[in-house]
Amino acid sequence: MNAANLFATLGHDGRLAVFRLLLRRAPHGVRPGEMTEALGLKPSTLSVYLAALETAGLVTAERQGRAILYRSDLPQTARLVAYLFNDCGRGRADLAPDTPTPEYAMPRPLNVLFVCSGNSARSIFAEALLRDLGQGRFVAHSAGTRPQSQLNPTALEVLARNGHDIGSLRAKSVAEYQTADSPVLDFVFTVCDAAANEGCAPWPGQPVTAHWGLPDPALATGTAAERALAFAQTYAALRRRIIAFTALPFAELEKVALQARVDTIGRTDT
Repeated sequence: MNAANLFATLGHDGRLAVFRLLLRRAPHGVRPGEMTEALGLKPSTLSVYLAALETAGLVTAERQGRAILYRSDLPQTARLVAYLFNDCGRGRADLAPDTPTPEYAMPRPLNVLFVCSGNSARSIFAEALLRDLGQGRFVAHSAGTRPQSQLNPTALEVLARNGHDIGSLRAKSVAEYQTADSPVLDFVFTVCDAAANEGCAPWPGQPVTAHWGLPDPALATGTAAERALAFAQTYAALRRRIIAFTALPFAELEKVALQARVDTIGRTDT
């Protein structure tokens, strides 16, 4: 590994921004068009940045049909981090970052936050589902990076039709979960691509994070029945994921294994 070359590649603000976005979305791939929109880059500029990152071995490209998806190369990134600690720091334990492992076996409900941009439909679905399916083992939260002033009425209809209490649900900002008085989060899931692409301060306590992105049902077109179906399908997809999540043996899994399991859950129905 040529560490100097990797650091030089990441030493450019534009290339670092692309790498940060891809790492934030790992292990999922991201289309170039989505990156240009999220980062405000011209396609030609993004192409130059991606080529440099790919040459350095920091990202990989995979063709899926007519589309190309880019991913951060996680093994190469891990080697770079290990180099900083083991080579530059000679493996001194006192230089290692303090990375607490959540004690999932503790007899307390686990705090789970679902984040999307508007906090009006998908994250609200997830909050209500986990609250009702978690059997008291979880405290479900949801928030938006740019929350709407009110919840989507069709989303509320779907929840009420499926027996969920909607009286306490409201749109909230992620800022409510980034204060000193905020609950300590054990898991944070983004459920829309826009929220996953946005820069966000690290969550205190280093919760397990994953991307469970689904299309925004509010953007569905067609007849009223077709638009309503989009909401029902989004609700059903999140319900399957949350059932799988609540079935995980939290007390038996180490953090790395747990991370892999929640990543796998996020790749269903996509």
